[in-house]
Amino acid sequence: MTLRIAVCAMCLAGLVDSSLALAGTNDILIGLDSKITYGPEGQMNGAPGDDAVLVVDISEPAKPRIRASLPLSNSLLGPPTNLQITPDGKLGLVANSVVHVQDGNAWKPVPDDKLYVIDLTTDPPKLIDTVTVGRQPSGLSISKKGDLALIANRDSKSVSVVSIQGLTVKVVGEVPLEQQAVAVVIAPDGKRAFVCLNLANKIGVLTIDGQNVTYDKSMDIPSAFNPYNIDITPDGKYVIASNTGAQKNNADAEVIIEATGPHPHVVDVMTPGTGPEGFAIAPDGKTAATPLLLGTAAKDSDWFKTKTGELVLISIGTDGKLTVTARAPLGGLPEGIAYSPNSDYLYVANYFEKDLQVFQLTSGKLTEVGPRLKLPGQPASMRAPAR
Repeated sequence: MTLRIAVCAMCLAGLVDSSLALAGTNDILIGLDSKITYGPEGQMNGAPGDDAVLVVDISEPAKPRIRASLPLSNSLLGPPTNLQITPDGKLGLVANSVVHVQDGNAWKPVPDDKLYVIDLTTDPPKLIDTVTVGRQPSGLSISKKGDLALIANRDSKSVSVVSIQGLTVKVVGEVPLEQQAVAVVIAPDGKRAFVCLNLANKIGVLTIDGQNVTYDKSMDIPSAFNPYNIDITPDGKYVIASNTGAQKNNADAEVIIEATGPHPHVVDVMTPGTGPEGFAIAPDGKTAATPLLLGTAAKDSDWFKTKTGELVLISIGTDGKLTVTARAPLGGLPEGIAYSPNSDYLYVANYFEKDLQVFQLTSGKLTEVGPRLKLPGQPASMRAPAR
């Protein structure tokens, strides 16, 4: 009897440990920006104050719920990939690219250098550390093993190398690039990373050996105009760079890169439409999706054609070919996008409407489900756990 009780106790302990390990794997992070608004005169920069990072539970994929709101700075200025959850769901990392400082009677953005570390295993989740990284940290990527993060620093023209050991996060290096960097993705095998050098219209290739990360300029891959977001298929075969173009009535490009072998190179280019700032590849690697802006809020632009956006679902062929299979209407200035863990739901955040749309994916089609989730602020970025 005593042995049976001991065995049962061990089983229960295993279940508890398992549940802790799974904490946060069904969460997504949403960064809210309260500082930037738009009106007849275009963009208006306000005082800092009410930014936040939301932890949203998607364990019921069609019924997301907000389980925590942390008062942390976040900015619309930059790719909506400045935050991510570790694969085990225990930590959330949030890079804040800019802060607003007073300039006479107005406010202006200046580069920040902060990385927030959130413990997702507690209820509610809590901020446990703030780490100094490069200037204007923008897109970040966490490795599949969950022990390394890379952060593209716009103003520093570098990539910060960040070690993750349990709940301890620290900077262990910085890779100079000579060019502005806005987004980065780590390959599934952890041996390479690809970084968007947006002003150079190129994708840089980084070599990873443990915590040692190096950059060889000779391996730069030409991209379309202004590569702004980037992701990689789960098998590591293809990198897709989402380019936002010249923003003057132009269709923008998705550039497909064969990512393996000694010399990664472009194998195809396609366009989903105008303004694909947000971009994500499904965990199962079968589809990708982008919320198109379809315009800009700049006051003197002739590019703004609609007050709403559009979601585009794209199939990924075994040869890397991208094919649009479905489109669906979105709200205004849709930025962040994330897949559910099983790749059967998509979440898109609308900045103007302050809400979250949920779509079910069935046979290459999109169906919006449930009422939109109202958010307590303007969503500027969104990300699911690293896979």
